Amino acid sequence: MKWFGRKAGREGARPPLARGGMTAAFGEWPRSYEAQVREGYCHNPVVQRAVKLVSEGIGGMPLLASDPALVALAQARSGGQVLIESVAAHLLLHGNAYLQILADGEGRVAELFALRPERVTVEADAGGWPLAYRYRVGEHVSRLVAEDPSGRPAVVHIKAFSPVDDHYGLGCLGAAAGAVAIHNAATRWNKALLDNAARPSGALVYDGGDGAVLSPDQYERLKREMEAGFAGASNAGRPMLLEGGLKWQAMSLSPADMDFVGLKAAAAREIALAFGVPPMLLGLPGDNAYANYREANRALWRLAILPVADTILSGLGQALGGWFADAWLRPDLNRVTALAEDRERLWRQVSAAGFLTDAERRELLGL
Repeated sequence: MKWFGRKAGREGARPPLARGGMTAAFGEWPRSYEAQVREGYCHNPVVQRAVKLVSEGIGGMPLLASDPALVALAQARSGGQVLIESVAAHLLLHGNAYLQILADGEGRVAELFALRPERVTVEADAGGWPLAYRYRVGEHVSRLVAEDPSGRPAVVHIKAFSPVDDHYGLGCLGAAAGAVAIHNAATRWNKALLDNAARPSGALVYDGGDGAVLSPDQYERLKREMEAGFAGASNAGRPMLLEGGLKWQAMSLSPADMDFVGLKAAAAREIALAFGVPPMLLGLPGDNAYANYREANRALWRLAILPVADTILSGLGQALGGWFADAWLRPDLNRVTALAEDRERLWRQVSAAGFLTDAERRELLGL
């Protein structure tokens, strides 16, 4: 069964995850996925929280399936983590999620193992169909066939939509890379300002008369004494005794130069936009789009968690159809706390529709 889609363009071509560069003030943001993950997910709290909100919501979601074994497979742990949660995180960050289907001696699915997506390369045949997947760990490369000898899928590839490639999906991290670079740079800038009393403290002006300047030895001694006695938080506010023609001239930044808090907030909201998470849930100020936290949480489920979950569960069901007859997986919406009010309203509407049969009511309710 060919359910991967055809390859358009050069075989094995992987679309760039981020393009372009930033101004000289911030430098260029990283282009490779590994560098983006370090700068974004590992070092940026907004990205990490946004991904966790969606992936943990999917990982803890109650499921319905055509076979109880499918629920057990999806909710099992892969590499110490909940399988479906890891798949959701890979799909959000990279745009691709790969699962290896491991069978037991009797030809049944024993385990689904989540593969690191940046280590996987698609090997296509002459017609453009995926023939195998190459999985690289260091210098070792394993070749995983797309289908076993009986024609059943051996590797599940779930991908986000990409307009430039048929084999590789496009993740959210690349789109948010510019905002992540701004947010991280603003964080470093603000920390540097705090380390220096939140402003350039001032300047020591030498007034020796007749154009006199400090000698190199005097300059180095003054620099050492300033660093030892007045730099750092523990020395904040310590009085300074000046001599030898030195006088203190206080300095400060303009309001425009100090507006890095607003710059960080704008970058954080752009990151939340890329991952589809309401900014209110990330603690970002100035978000009046939702009446309260409960409305924002409902929007998170409707606009982010459920669409990603549908992509993952439908992909799993389609791939495992060769192993389980009429396989399907879907979330049990009646048991999702965040959607309780919506489901209660739907139940009342369906129950009040007297022209519907009991079977039609059950179908409308997803039972």
